[in-house]
Amino acid sequence: MRNGRWAYFFEPPTWARTQGCHVKAEALGENYNAAVERAEYVLLPAFDSWRSHGLTEWLQREEHVFGAFEISHYRPKERPNSVKIVHPKNGEEAWWPLFDDRGESLFPELVAELDAIKQVTVSGLVFRRDRAHRKSRTPPPWITERKDLRYPRSVVKDIVAAAGRHRSARQLRIYAKRTRKQLISGTRKRREERTKAAGLSE
Repeated sequence: MRNGRWAYFFEPPTWARTQGCHVKAEALGENYNAAVERAEYVLLPAFDSWRSHGLTEWLQREEHVFGAFEISHYRPKERPNSVKIVHPKNGEEAWWPLFDDRGESLFPELVAELDAIKQVTVSGLVFRRDRAHRKSRTPPPWITERKDLRYPRSVVKDIVAAAGRHRSARQLRIYAKRTRKQLISGTRKRREERTKAAGLSE
């Protein structure tokens, strides 16, 4: 700055802005701790949520979403307003709320899509195919030529930086929260950040 003091600034990458990212550049002030907290707890999670179309909101690793997210984890009869998230390393289970205390959906687009999938899926992994297979009128069990999940893992790894429910010193505090109230609060803040620019939800 002109006065010789340091100040901090957050700015999404150029490629994200050209693709319509709703997380805007923002001056973070001169306080380092406040700037880091704002960037790591609100802006970066909002950016990751935009980049992954909401997948990182559930804080699962990409290979776990593709390889282990079963339809039975989503809104079971005993927990119709929650989804079960499983830590990919230690197997720890956590129920993530899909609605806040007012009954408003925290992930309206994702919930609508998963509700539609659940209506036609009895059991097994959650998959959605947007187009017909190029060689088969009947969709094959695998969507890649390698017949396993190596291809989507390598592609999604470059797109999604899912964090998981870790408890390390550098991990976001919201990831280790235990109460439903804390989970809802963090989700609301990220949702407000990514929607305030254009009134959009994703």
